[in-house]
Amino acid sequence: MHEQAYNAQCRAEEKRHPAQAPKQRDALILFALALGTFAIGSGEFGSNGIVQLFAADLDASVPTATNAITAYALGVVIGSPALTIAAARLNRRTLLLGLVGLFIVGNLLSAAASDLGVLVVARFITGTVQGAFFGAGAVVAAYAYGPGKGGKAFATVMAGLTIATIFGAPVGTFIGQQVGWQALYLVVSMVGLLAGAAIWVFVPRTSALAGGSIMQELGALRRPMVWATMAIAALGISSIFAVYTFIGPYITDAVAVDEAWIPVALAVFGVGMALGNWVGGHLADRYEYRGLILGYAVVLVFLTIIAVGGENLGVLLPCLLGVGASTMMAIPTIQVLLTRYAPEASTLMGAMNLASLNLANAIGAIGGALVLSAGWGALSTAWAGLALTAAGLLLFSATVLRVAPPQPLAATAPAAA
Repeated sequence: MHEQAYNAQCRAEEKRHPAQAPKQRDALILFALALGTFAIGSGEFGSNGIVQLFAADLDASVPTATNAITAYALGVVIGSPALTIAAARLNRRTLLLGLVGLFIVGNLLSAAASDLGVLVVARFITGTVQGAFFGAGAVVAAYAYGPGKGGKAFATVMAGLTIATIFGAPVGTFIGQQVGWQALYLVVSMVGLLAGAAIWVFVPRTSALAGGSIMQELGALRRPMVWATMAIAALGISSIFAVYTFIGPYITDAVAVDEAWIPVALAVFGVGMALGNWVGGHLADRYEYRGLILGYAVVLVFLTIIAVGGENLGVLLPCLLGVGASTMMAIPTIQVLLTRYAPEASTLMGAMNLASLNLANAIGAIGGALVLSAGWGALSTAWAGLALTAAGLLLFSATVLRVAPPQPLAATAPAAA
């Protein structure tokens, strides 16, 4: 999901850190970073698959239990820009190790939570790690591959997140179903520990990974179109989470099949997300707006089908793939827009893009919880997602399309990797 958010940042870091890691070290550095993003993604997306489990164990309704999902997303929204600013001068190797430590603590606290309030706090703490880890990882990835290959390097690292949506989250959900929801967070903590050890061993101590001031980039936050684009992302992408967060109730309540189908549905959704990100990258290379317009429009169709006919498993599974693919198709275009509106602030724009995507996580989960609480049925969360994405598309039409007409990407921004 987040690969495209950091392509521009990688290019900026190539200029700041032209030194390159020894060739034999490249793969090991990228493996360490990918292992970290795999752990982060497995914990983030795996939580959606066990929401029913910790809701029952902590004596909370499913809509109330989604506060833990929302807390993680808000942790990213707040922590991503804040930690990027606070840790600007830290060596990126040191920062990564510190973030892994905080990630492990947050997940251990999650596993030990005896009530929903503690779990909410623990997930918020864990969420603050994500944006800063991806940002620091972009620096290290650019260093590993050297000048001219920063986007390719971080795309390789982000394979860890893609694998997490397809493999990590479904397997983590299955483990939680078999031995208790706490097991997911314990396993994710162990993977985080392995990632920290790999970073310690494989990422070198070097001044080439030194931090730097980002005060110059803060001026970009004064530009209204930056905030408008973030709002378009937060509203439009929220439909992913209005569906993904409630896949468990879709399977057990709406379709009325065994919970063993939940990991399968999560994996199908993950495959859709991976396909959508790939297609969206190609569209963003050629057309400035087409990926967003097409993605948002198509997801409205899939959401309608889910809301109307999703009680049939043969209908639901293809539509889950379609929702993941079509919504993710828009994300590369969103980063292109942010880079165009603030070309001198690519590092901060990467962090703010990730913050807006996780705000979408919170908005989608809240919207779904509201319609569930109103008693409209499990599949009603698709209507909530439809309303949110439609609002994002309308905002896009009222702001971005009025600023400048669509034109080829090459005329305005560097191509996404």
